[in-house]
Amino acid sequence: MHGQIDRERKAGEPGRGLTRRKLLIGGGAAVGLAVGWAVWPRHYAPNLATAPGEAMFNAFLKIGRDGRVIVAVPQAEMGQGVYTSLPQILADELGADWRTVAVEPAPISPLYANSLLIEEEADRRLPEWLHGAGHWAAREIAMRMNLAVTGGSSSIRAFEERMREAGATARSLLCMAAAQRWGIDWKACSAEAGFVVRGGDRIRFGELAAIAARLDPPDEVILRPPPERTLVGRSVPRLDLPAKVDGTALFGADIRLPGMVYASIAHGPYGAGRPARMTMGDAEATPGVMAVVTNPGWVAVVGTNWWAADRGLQALAVEFDAAGPHPGDASVRRALDAALAGDAKRFVERGDPDEALTGQGVISADYAVPMLAHAPLETLTATARFTGGRVEIWTPTQSAPMARAAVARALGIGTGDVTIYPTLIGGGFGRKGENDAAVEAAIIARKIGKPVQLVWPRREDIQHSRFRPPAMARLKARLAPGGAIAAWSAKIAAPSTVSEAIDRMTGRPRRDRYDPEHAAIEGAAPPYAITALAIDHAPAAIGVPTGAWRSVANSYTAFFTESFIDELALTAGVDPLSFRMQALAAQPRLARCLQMAAAIGAWQGEPGAGAGQGLAVHSCFGSHVAILAEAQIEAERIRVSNVTAVVDVGRVIHPDIVRQQVEGGILWGLANAFGNGIALDQGVVTAANFDGLDLPDLAGTPEIRVEIIPSDQPCGGAGEIAVPPVAPAVANAIFAATGKRLRQLPLRLAGA
Repeated sequence: MHGQIDRERKAGEPGRGLTRRKLLIGGGAAVGLAVGWAVWPRHYAPNLATAPGEAMFNAFLKIGRDGRVIVAVPQAEMGQGVYTSLPQILADELGADWRTVAVEPAPISPLYANSLLIEEEADRRLPEWLHGAGHWAAREIAMRMNLAVTGGSSSIRAFEERMREAGATARSLLCMAAAQRWGIDWKACSAEAGFVVRGGDRIRFGELAAIAARLDPPDEVILRPPPERTLVGRSVPRLDLPAKVDGTALFGADIRLPGMVYASIAHGPYGAGRPARMTMGDAEATPGVMAVVTNPGWVAVVGTNWWAADRGLQALAVEFDAAGPHPGDASVRRALDAALAGDAKRFVERGDPDEALTGQGVISADYAVPMLAHAPLETLTATARFTGGRVEIWTPTQSAPMARAAVARALGIGTGDVTIYPTLIGGGFGRKGENDAAVEAAIIARKIGKPVQLVWPRREDIQHSRFRPPAMARLKARLAPGGAIAAWSAKIAAPSTVSEAIDRMTGRPRRDRYDPEHAAIEGAAPPYAITALAIDHAPAAIGVPTGAWRSVANSYTAFFTESFIDELALTAGVDPLSFRMQALAAQPRLARCLQMAAAIGAWQGEPGAGAGQGLAVHSCFGSHVAILAEAQIEAERIRVSNVTAVVDVGRVIHPDIVRQQVEGGILWGLANAFGNGIALDQGVVTAANFDGLDLPDLAGTPEIRVEIIPSDQPCGGAGEIAVPPVAPAVANAIFAATGKRLRQLPLRLAGA
């Protein structure tokens, strides 16, 4: 198993090493790499809390005397369904009755580290024969960093194996306990529907749990073969829905503590420093206002209720000192233009693209996308209680260990003095991977000496989102005879968002400039057969913090690639579907998605008068998708009437959840296509509420059809896969309807 468990030690105490002194890893025994395990790895004991009558089997599972199966989920639930799909995997291997399965958030522990994000980076950097060693090292690094983070469509991909192992191990222990009663070989037993069975004999899990949990697991744990997996692949009832329907589910703003007060907050414009001037009298005269708290970069007003605090904050009329230049739309555009015209680092190269893209016959086009806010329904929030040098934090977070570390740094205390209680998340999309509100609430609570609930007002949540970065791209290509793509290059100017975010999350000061990074061009390498290829990143310093946004760089690289591929098809005089299919011979899974989308969506391939169809494909997060969009034009108003999506996400754990995630991703993709970009005036974002973002509404939602391709391939991600191809598919449909090529987001016909 990934995380080794020592049953004889206290929680969190390091162990002495594995019982086996070596681990063989790598590309098979013949070319494996023998690594001395004692040099680096450690053991960690599970730190799950058990109630009376509960027996802990491992870091992921407890079983009660009453037969309840409680699964500890190490990923944040923010609507994507991990509180159902991860327990479903474990319960399937265990042989549990789904009606008895419960869920709770896993505590902070290295055992719950999400190593997949580091493993994928290791795969990119290392030759294939070292991938095994890279994955081993990645797991150790993730555990040492306590990297429990929800993001990158990684939950199922990162934890499927561990959940299966946890369930199978517990099943073996239960069978061993039953076999002792029956006086038989435990391997003659099986488990199903919450019972250990042998012929006509049956014993409930609850009767065996206390004894079974004290047994040593067998040397070899056998996973169920596919015919015995009765829960996986079914749309079982979601475990998180009943509480959300009856109102008992706890989100960040639902927390109530004795003596708790409330706070609202205002941050300075981008480029601002400390609060300098404010009308204290007007704020203090607001009924219910109790205190004003200032800190570098922000000011908060505390009140007996949140409405009073926010009214007092607005009456405060705070002004901030300038710490640097205030960015605006023009300065951001200049930074991107300069980056596109300047030096860049090449991250992908095949053949000799520079030579192939010189001379006559080169096709080129420039594209651009704006900054975008996350705008989840739930704004940033946290509740803090500071007592006796220790602080407790209740907050919706995509990384509880990072929240704990950030609060500890801000207060100058140890992480052992910070307790994080993660709540359900009312929309994260990457924004709640950072922990601004938790830190601010902790500071306010210590200063005023009372428990405090900080809720960012909507205007702050939009104006100080960690925006999807703006980007510009210059694409070039050359076609070979017959329409094949002989050469392709993409130079992308964008901030080095991941490097920025890592600095913020680890407490390092923001740098004036960042080096180029691969994350900024993720998804930019086309899936098509191309003889010579180059993908470059030119970092742009725009003076505005940017961050992870649903599907990250794929949200703009797919727009660049799939718009340009349509332009190449037009130049080649080939139907866009046929042009793509002939270039996808080496990508059978993606080609099948495209072929099915064209069939289900009734692809016509002919330009229409005021109506058109557009295609786009994309692969990311281990999954593949094709989109067919239909657009109708009425007096320069664009209406998307139908969207057909075909996805291949590998093995499907819960079909309804996959479908929901794809449907939600399509709507998010429409917001990417049509939503207003973030506009800046002297460091201040002009939008203050949803109305300033021009997001899609229910009345304008197209008919959506989703087809999931059955597959026995490894699980891919579903939460973000549908976002990237929507905007280019719509842009291509607009071209088919009007003959106008829109190369910038948001898509607008006016002035095109």
